[in-house]
Amino acid sequence: MKVISIEELKQKASSENDLHIIDVRELSEYDEDNIGALHLPLSQISQYQIDEIEDWDMDDEIIVHCRSGQRSAQACLILEGMGYSNVVNVDGGIVAWRERFGSERL
Repeated sequence: MKVISIEELKQKASSENDLHIIDVRELSEYDEDNIGALHLPLSQISQYQIDEIEDWDMDDEIIVHCRSGQRSAQACLILEGMGYSNVVNVDGGIVAWRERFGSERL
C-alpha cells in the first residue's frame, strides 16, 4: 500500500478529473463532516459489499481515507487482497485535512 499526504491529495484533486476517493468512516462521522469522497464504511469493505466500485478497473488508483489513517490502512489491505493493485492510504485522514485546509472540500 502506498501512502500520500493530505497536500498530495489536494494537488491530485485539483489536477485530476476522475479520482477514486473513498471515505471508510461510519455514516454518523461522514454525515457530521466529509470532504466529498465516496462513502463506503470499512464494515462494508470487510464484508465485500462494495458494489459501488465494481466498475472500477483493478489497476485504477483508489485513494482511501478515514479519521486518522488507521481504518483506511485496513481498508487498503482488504482492497489489495481483492486484487486492486494501486491502493493509496491518506496519512492523517480527515483530521489532518481539517487542520491544514479547514472546511475546504475536494
